Amino acid sequence: MMLGAGLTGFATGFSLILAIGAQNAFVLRQGLIRQHVFWLCLLCATSDALLITAGVLGFGVIVEAAPMLPQVMAWAGAAFLFVYGAMRLWAAYLGNYDMQLSGQSAGLWATLATAAAFTWLNPHVYLDTLGLIGAISTKFDMNVERYAFGIGAVLSSFVFFFGLGYGARLLAPIMQSARAWQVLDVLIGIVMWALAAMLLA
Repeated sequence: MMLGAGLTGFATGFSLILAIGAQNAFVLRQGLIRQHVFWLCLLCATSDALLITAGVLGFGVIVEAAPMLPQVMAWAGAAFLFVYGAMRLWAAYLGNYDMQLSGQSAGLWATLATAAAFTWLNPHVYLDTLGLIGAISTKFDMNVERYAFGIGAVLSSFVFFFGLGYGARLLAPIMQSARAWQVLDVLIGIVMWALAAMLLA
């Protein structure tokens, strides 16, 4: 039963995080230029781990106690996504990718700050972790099985982010031109704006 609970947690967490989102796109982009990948993946996975743990331990009631929180987070998240999307589209318009082609990026702290914003300003992450994962975990008694479920969900985040961050280098051979980076930035910009619109809808 403990193994089954752990596998359920892993499958649940992996399926929720698999969808293409702002955080995943950012990790992919950093993985392509191989800059700050370890710390970026660690930040994203650890953030998920904290939220999943809170959800499994029953703190999902925080959202119910603060009914305005989802709306506030939606507006803040949409604003951030819109600005970041505009930055990527502007970068594609300028077409200056000397840093990317030479494998350089912003500094470590700037990179982590951007990733933290993608994570903590996304209201969906609270619904997925505190809400959905927390709700699914209640089908297990507050004992070893529920903890196994939580561990499985946390493990899925670490597997996903480190797999995405370090697996991105497999795409490196096709990212050797400014044109390829322009296409990627246009796609990321469109995804950011689509996500922002979804948050406001």
